[in-house]
Amino acid sequence: MGNKLVYTGKTKDVFELENGNYLLKFKDDCTGKDGVFDPGENSVGLTIEGVGDVNLRMSIYFFEKINAAGLKTHFVSANLDDTTMEVLPATVFGKGLEVICRNKAVGSFYRRYSDLVEEGADLPSYVETTLKNDEKGDPLITKDGLVVLGVMTDKQYEDLKAETQQITKIVADDLAEKGLVLYDIKFEFGYGKDGEVMLIDEIASGNMRVYKDGEYIDPMTLSELFFA
Repeated sequence: MGNKLVYTGKTKDVFELENGNYLLKFKDDCTGKDGVFDPGENSVGLTIEGVGDVNLRMSIYFFEKINAAGLKTHFVSANLDDTTMEVLPATVFGKGLEVICRNKAVGSFYRRYSDLVEEGADLPSYVETTLKNDEKGDPLITKDGLVVLGVMTDKQYEDLKAETQQITKIVADDLAEKGLVLYDIKFEFGYGKDGEVMLIDEIASGNMRVYKDGEYIDPMTLSELFFA
């Protein structure tokens, strides 16, 4: 195909295109442990046939919605036949940054603050940032830490936070129409040549915690319900 492979990831491979953009090839490999799918794990644990396809389908669906709302993403186009997505070039913050938006107190948030909050309590689109570092267990970092360490500017952080909350609302409202409740969601952001913050990577069921009638919906079931 003449495209140059520049990075082999856990769930996607990245190719450089002649037009200066990049091509993400979605794979059927999933993170997990002992053959059990777990989006929070840092290593590939299993292969599920078709997972790359549903992750790409969901990403296309939400990226198009987010772009239409006037928010900046790296999404250009996609090809479902070969499970690829063309994206704009973007630089990651530092060595990679994950942004979590929480609407409910669950998971690591609840474990950290369980003496101050009840499990499942409402949170007002609370934004957390963690450094992508498998060895250190993706440590939390504050806005002040990000600015002091030169990872991003004050304005980039405020833009990132505002966009995270707006995008989370788009996803949550869409899921609500299907009778699903978004508890939390994980994003990745980067920036373009102009320094402007943009949403990158993917928006797939493995990056969100969703409940229906008070019961947790695992990512594969969520994908099935979403496209039912």
